Amino acid sequence: MKITTPLFILLFFTGISCSNDNHELLVEAESFLDKGSWLVDPQFTEQMGSPYLLAHGLGTPVRDASTTVTIPARGKYHVWVRTLNWAKGDWEAPGRFKIVINGIELKSILGTGVESWHWQYAGRVPIEDPALKIVLKDLTGFDGRCDAVYFSTKKTAPPSDGSGLASWRKKLGGDEDIPERQAEFDLVITGGGIAGCAAAIAAAEQGLLVALVHDRPVLGGNASSEIRVHTEGIAWKSERIINMLNTVWWPNGSPEAMKDDRKRHDNMAKYKNISIFLNWRVYSANTEDGKITSIDARQTATGRRMRFSAPLFADCTGDGWIGYWAGAEFMYGREDSSKYGESLAGYGELWSPSRADGKVMGSSVLWTTYDAGKAVTFPDVPWAMDVAGDHTALSGTWQWEFSRDDLNQIDDAEYIRDHILKAIYGSFSNAKKDPANANIGLDWVGYLVGKRESRRLTGDYIYTFNDERNMTEFHDAVAMETRNIDVHYQQAEADSAMPDFMSEALYHKVDHYYIPYRTLYSKNIENLFMAGRCFSCSHVGLGGPRVMHTTGQMGVAVGYAASLCRKYNTVPRGIYENHIAELRKLIGIE
Repeated sequence: MKITTPLFILLFFTGISCSNDNHELLVEAESFLDKGSWLVDPQFTEQMGSPYLLAHGLGTPVRDASTTVTIPARGKYHVWVRTLNWAKGDWEAPGRFKIVINGIELKSILGTGVESWHWQYAGRVPIEDPALKIVLKDLTGFDGRCDAVYFSTKKTAPPSDGSGLASWRKKLGGDEDIPERQAEFDLVITGGGIAGCAAAIAAAEQGLLVALVHDRPVLGGNASSEIRVHTEGIAWKSERIINMLNTVWWPNGSPEAMKDDRKRHDNMAKYKNISIFLNWRVYSANTEDGKITSIDARQTATGRRMRFSAPLFADCTGDGWIGYWAGAEFMYGREDSSKYGESLAGYGELWSPSRADGKVMGSSVLWTTYDAGKAVTFPDVPWAMDVAGDHTALSGTWQWEFSRDDLNQIDDAEYIRDHILKAIYGSFSNAKKDPANANIGLDWVGYLVGKRESRRLTGDYIYTFNDERNMTEFHDAVAMETRNIDVHYQQAEADSAMPDFMSEALYHKVDHYYIPYRTLYSKNIENLFMAGRCFSCSHVGLGGPRVMHTTGQMGVAVGYAASLCRKYNTVPRGIYENHIAELRKLIGIE
């Protein structure tokens, strides 16, 4: 690994600007030195512009977050906080919090403005001490959020959103176009879910120098302790590697996921040629002549930036971000029911609509409760009842899922997550009205959305339901599955009396099916692999192999294929054209 770092590193997440008539200071909340019990939430960065701090206390106020910075000059400063009211209505906002400046608690209650990200005015405060202490004081525990704090001696609010906000942030923060650090690898994998981890191990065992870039503090993706979806599917020929990443099956939402976090990280750390970059979120892919030359990532708390260069890249992000930024062809939504073949939209698949649309399977947030052995109170949540209605529940598994025809699982992900949170808090509040549940308290509620489907990158072959139903024996098969094919829909579509956050599955039984290698590399970006739910498939084709053991098999195939690319100085398509038998032998198929 080759890393170069300039002598002067500019910290992006605290920006200072001074002029003759104005002094300014921008402090990004995710850079707070002591985050208390607030959580860094980076999952909507592409939509709202930045990671932010989230007060996810399940109805109990979280411990204060604080930091100390240096002001540009003494004086009286106006203070703005970038936040949003995530459940606006005729009630007190759920995510209320206050800000304390050098021990002075400003009067404004924050998180109470409009239902979109904006700068809320907090007040004016005299600042004489150059060491400025900022404290965020949560009032509710119901997911208040703070993106940044802005100080100015002029009462002029910053731009609210879009390109104006991005340019303003960049100017005030002194952000440069070229990342401060650069590193070179043989293979760069983005996304540390099961697919990404499996790809990293397979490639490393063949001698490649691998970077695994992941935007969370733990590996595992949907299987991690942060989301807690149990793994399904078979491991087939990749059992040894997949067993390094998971233990035995555990129920959705189980704390056993934390044991797998430790096991996964310990096993990955054994490979000296795998460099794991946790809490680094990729934000762009740099291309030249149809090839990716590098990707750029930002550390989610400090804002430090790094460029990862390599001859080969693997998109294991689930949302297909690397392919999207690189200009790869991709699909989103349902194909129509006509049978056109690969050149047009339809494949004549079961469950397909008469006309193609943008509908996909939804995202889930899992949750659990516990018996405290004594009475446990829970606050009133009037802001949640328009979603929950009279629904009651004491836990939530995979059926707690939300999608809608007018929502995009990437662009509208924060709204989708918040909708499910309202469903959870409201349904639990309803259940607490029953005296039999007096001792039941909320144990764990996820705050990261567990996605099933979004972008699907287009490869040389598009895998469909017909391939599963026909059990097509591809000559380039690199993965195999026996799990039922299932595609989800919202129960309210069949019964309007059902809540809109509950889903059901359509099932099709099949004995087994195979995944061809041609679905694991991009059709038009010649050095891009993909593994996971963003592999090349139709909407219904995703119904079977979207589970994590199957995507782990995809990752193993990608890691081995990358090693052959280096061995023969070729690109992913070259492995299919000239070395597919050797790839299958590495996997253990022949």
